[in-house]
Amino acid sequence: MGKTALVTGGGRGIGAGIVDKLAAEGWNVAFCGRHEAEAFAERTAELEKRYGVGALYVRADISSRQDREALLAAVLERFGSLEALVNNAGVAPTVRCDLLEMTEESFDRVMGINLKGPFFLTQAVGRYFAEKKIAGVIVNVGSISATVASISRGEYCLSKAGVAMATKLYAVKMAEFGVPVYEIRPGVISSDMTSVVKEKYDKLIAEGLTLQPRWGEPADIGKAVAMLLRGDLAYSTGQVIKVDGGMEIGRL
Repeated sequence: MGKTALVTGGGRGIGAGIVDKLAAEGWNVAFCGRHEAEAFAERTAELEKRYGVGALYVRADISSRQDREALLAAVLERFGSLEALVNNAGVAPTVRCDLLEMTEESFDRVMGINLKGPFFLTQAVGRYFAEKKIAGVIVNVGSISATVASISRGEYCLSKAGVAMATKLYAVKMAEFGVPVYEIRPGVISSDMTSVVKEKYDKLIAEGLTLQPRWGEPADIGKAVAMLLRGDLAYSTGQVIKVDGGMEIGRL
């Protein structure tokens, strides 16, 4: 039936770009989000028709252990196996506010979805790979916010810094099972999350924020993930792949 990849948060934005690229390369694609399944019935049917692969959408909040367990069970029931996990689901703070005004509720929400969820989903999938002796692949979608401080969304920066360390931790652990673990670190990507700051970043990009003078697109991230799932960087476990248009290169 072919190989299957699970992409969290695959219904929109960067996640949708990843799903499209993997399906185009022949992967069965399972993806999840917080909307009801009916909202993605047309999309899954289109993916199957266009690319000749299997497609499954599951409603799941990855910060919930019950939802994570149900998600993995649904994928295995539909496809019989799983060969790749792409931890992409993530949220920004509902309200951007100064670091001295951040609430514990916002902190808990962002950390639950952006860090706790992928950490424990990776644990579950890692156990599955180990038990079934599957030489799978795990990719975490992080952010330049792991290293670039933004005091109006500190909880987001902390969550992505945690994802960076989780990548290293799981790269060490999963090496004994032949499973590489990577982090893709996007820069300024055009998506629902960044639409609220489009004018700001249009100006910054025009002024030279990125060496390549354009917004990144979800397809840019999809290509990077596909490369890793193909095994093009098989001897590079634990590494960070920056897809940021050269934004983080220090300049004088």
